[in-house]
Amino acid sequence: MDTGDGRHHAGPASPDTDGLVDDVARLASGLPEAGGAPPGSRSGRKRRRRGRRGHAGITPADRGVARETRAEPADQFYAALDLGTNNCRLLVASPRERGFRVVDSFSRIIRLGEGVGASGRLSEAAMDRAIVALRICQSKLESREVRRSRLIATEACRLAENGQVFIDRVRDETGLSLEIVSREVEARLAVAGCASLVDPTSSGAVLFDIGGGSSELVWLDLENRPGEPRRRLSERVRSWQSLPIGVVTLSERHGGERVDHGVFETMVGEVSALLSSFPEVEALDRLAAAGRIHMLGTSGTVTTLAGVHLRLPRYDRRQIDGVWMTSDEVDATVEQLRAMDFDARVAHPCIGRERADLVLAGCAILEAVRRRWPAKRLRVADRGLREGILVELMSQDGVWRNRNRHAGEARSA
Repeated sequence: MDTGDGRHHAGPASPDTDGLVDDVARLASGLPEAGGAPPGSRSGRKRRRRGRRGHAGITPADRGVARETRAEPADQFYAALDLGTNNCRLLVASPRERGFRVVDSFSRIIRLGEGVGASGRLSEAAMDRAIVALRICQSKLESREVRRSRLIATEACRLAENGQVFIDRVRDETGLSLEIVSREVEARLAVAGCASLVDPTSSGAVLFDIGGGSSELVWLDLENRPGEPRRRLSERVRSWQSLPIGVVTLSERHGGERVDHGVFETMVGEVSALLSSFPEVEALDRLAAAGRIHMLGTSGTVTTLAGVHLRLPRYDRRQIDGVWMTSDEVDATVEQLRAMDFDARVAHPCIGRERADLVLAGCAILEAVRRRWPAKRLRVADRGLREGILVELMSQDGVWRNRNRHAGEARSA
């Protein structure tokens, strides 16, 4: 699933510098812990202040320039690659006692799905751009002795009639074997990558990922019923839906540079019509109307909103990942973006030219979701598919169980 975001996000860092790894370890053990406190709470305010001072410890390599951290020779490396409608993104990480540490990464906007909605095919120019980016990823993978990897392609390759032809070309020209995953797999990986940011004190959460060519929605049912055994978060997925629409497809259909009130509302209406088919929609409607859910968003749209809201002079993952926004703050920020003309969006340090024609389409998708299921709080996740892949691979290998067992044996000795 493609976030539509062209910035480089470094992802989880070392255990001694970032609380995220604690959350990842909890996720691996199946515990639905939240990564922080809700807005307005004392601990939530303290966490936010720490982030603004830059103490969160993640060192993002912004603007697409990868930055590496030194790893020990004995490290075992895992890799996750997400080839989406808009982006090509790679993470290479090694397990740590409480999670994992990113040792290399890459992100580049390639717009692989450009024009697919109209032609039904990947264009030669788009495929060429993707191949260039994938060669860089291949060289990074070769430079490490990667133990396990998963390389996925999403909506653009699913929709295009020549999607499999392109996957075969990638294998022939780069040696990388990509798999075209289903929308259901995307939804599951989104949960795995972002679940540690869910507030377990709420009755439910609507997790959404606004991609370039599709958008995934997941209803996480967090209510504990009497006599019911504690469930893993993966077992709390009550309903999910994949919308065949994302920031690239919506902006191509309606235009992304000049978006007036009428165009914006037309986009919102198009998405709203799709939401009416969400499974168990009336039950979720009632839960939202009672004020018992919160939103959790992972996409370039919501990270951009957070950056604009925080008035950052440049994008900073440390201050954005995990931040809470109230409904009023989201409203105000969306209105601020809608009031900008295209040149102003290009000039904004948290948007830029590569996202200036996509961000309002993303806001329209978000607005449709929020109108259907109003929530007082939205949590922003600068993490997603790749982190979900890494968590699943490491969990399957039992790396945290093994490390905890070895640590216990060392203490007993």
